[in-house]
Amino acid sequence: MTSTDGRGQAAIMAEPTRRWDGALHIVIVAPPWEDVPPQGYGGIEQMLAYLITGLALRGHEVTLIGAGHSTAPARFLATYPQAPSERIGEPMPEVLHAARARRMLAGLDADIVHDHTLAGPLTATSRATPTVVTCHGPADGELGDCYRALGADISLVAISEAQRLRAPDLNWIATVHNALDVTAFPFRESKEDWVLWLGRLSADKGAHLAIDAARAAGRRIVLAGKLTERAEHAYFDEHVRPRLGPDATYIGEADADHKRHLLATARCLLFPIQWEEPFGMVLIEAMACGTPVVALGRGAVPEVVVDGRTGFVLQAVEELPAAIEAVGRLDPLACRRHVERHFGLGAMAAAYEDAYRRVLTAPRPDMGQPAALR
Repeated sequence: MTSTDGRGQAAIMAEPTRRWDGALHIVIVAPPWEDVPPQGYGGIEQMLAYLITGLALRGHEVTLIGAGHSTAPARFLATYPQAPSERIGEPMPEVLHAARARRMLAGLDADIVHDHTLAGPLTATSRATPTVVTCHGPADGELGDCYRALGADISLVAISEAQRLRAPDLNWIATVHNALDVTAFPFRESKEDWVLWLGRLSADKGAHLAIDAARAAGRRIVLAGKLTERAEHAYFDEHVRPRLGPDATYIGEADADHKRHLLATARCLLFPIQWEEPFGMVLIEAMACGTPVVALGRGAVPEVVVDGRTGFVLQAVEELPAAIEAVGRLDPLACRRHVERHFGLGAMAAAYEDAYRRVLTAPRPDMGQPAALR
């Protein structure tokens, strides 16, 4: 991971670490779809790179099980020599990844397993080492049903209160907001007169609404994001492509450096989501660059963006154009400082460490049979 201001992972790891007796060996299981950190789109994988860095700085030993390659400061065990990104959405890569990870875990002397995959938590009952699972998706659907069936065999961490409140009966042990290395994002006070949409090309993310809002505000919009899955292509062809033109350009999926440049330069980030977004990494990435956010207030957005200070949290699509105009009066430095205070990697690592220690000191269920049968 290399930042545009010259500071990156190597620089972070050169800083003094905080070590003490009782440091943990934490095994993190990443999804199989991207490297850690990812080359382009990959919010979970990027969050994991930050978490691993923060845990290493706190003196812990981290082993990462993932696919492809990793430059995170951890021992890396690969379930695939290359991440099967082109097969995302197929069940077998996820299942095979979980099976291989289970075998790798059997040979590791770990204090805790921190799983971020879909199928991996199903193997928690096969080992005595406790498993913490971060819920990255909607907890009120079938994913929540899966976690509910696993019961006390896993300890769940929410990434927002909004996500947690939609399924309050699950075995939650903590809420930990995602975070980032703020120094890896270039701060820019002066902005250009165009707006940015950045994300995955799906109806949930509202790229077509962003184009309409920017056009109504008389501003040019640049769209960048992932377009690989069949459903994404169908959405793009029906709703986005017909709206493109001289004032609305899709530039493809931006790599890490290009993404940071876009985020730092744009007048604002548009985030007209159409679902209950559990967090939204791009929100804090934009604000870290001093770029305010214009968003619909669904999911975790009100927890992340300070309305009227670091952006505008709106209730209706019709309000977007006026907010695009109004962001000119917001202070870019306030956006940056908000992320520094609330979404730095140190705070995230400390919160996860606290969750790990609470799980390790809590009474363990009888491992003789699954929780659902006890």
